[in-house]
Amino acid sequence: MNRKKAVFLDRDGTIVVHEPYLSSPDQLKLLPNAIEGIRLFKESGYLVIVITNQSGIARGFFDEERLTLIHKKLMSILKDEGIEIDDIYYCPHHAEGIVEPYKVDCDCRKPKPKMLLNAAKQHNIDLTQSLMIGDSEVDMLAGKNAGCTCVLIKNDCNNTSIAPIVDTDYVVKDLLEAAKIFT
Repeated sequence: MNRKKAVFLDRDGTIVVHEPYLSSPDQLKLLPNAIEGIRLFKESGYLVIVITNQSGIARGFFDEERLTLIHKKLMSILKDEGIEIDDIYYCPHHAEGIVEPYKVDCDCRKPKPKMLLNAAKQHNIDLTQSLMIGDSEVDMLAGKNAGCTCVLIKNDCNNTSIAPIVDTDYVVKDLLEAAKIFT
């Protein structure tokens, strides 16, 4: 069976406007050009998989049920645009959390690559033909640690510092610009 290519997308600051510890579906707002970028990737044969750290669960700001509602709303918004996300992986852990089951130093929290590796195994993905797109250094490191090409989103909504982020292969202003490079 042929292995597939995927675009792994960070959620906050990449697809949706970054809200610290976004905890309600009502807070969800898509970034400009996110829909168009995801559509181009899908039309070009990429699996689209969201990879997101959600330490707000470990920190007690919201629970996994609330996160599920947020992700259902995200998928509903995209589905209304004719786009389906292939999967969503999230890490609910943080070593400094206050909710006991999640207060761990896990293998899945970015920059560790476990979420990408699990997705690759589950969906038969060739990581060397795949992209990790995000707005932070941990996104870039997770992508590199998994063997992906890394694309940093640097726009007015994030990354106000001008320091370069290590292990970045491309820097773009949004998902549409990234999609135009690779499709």
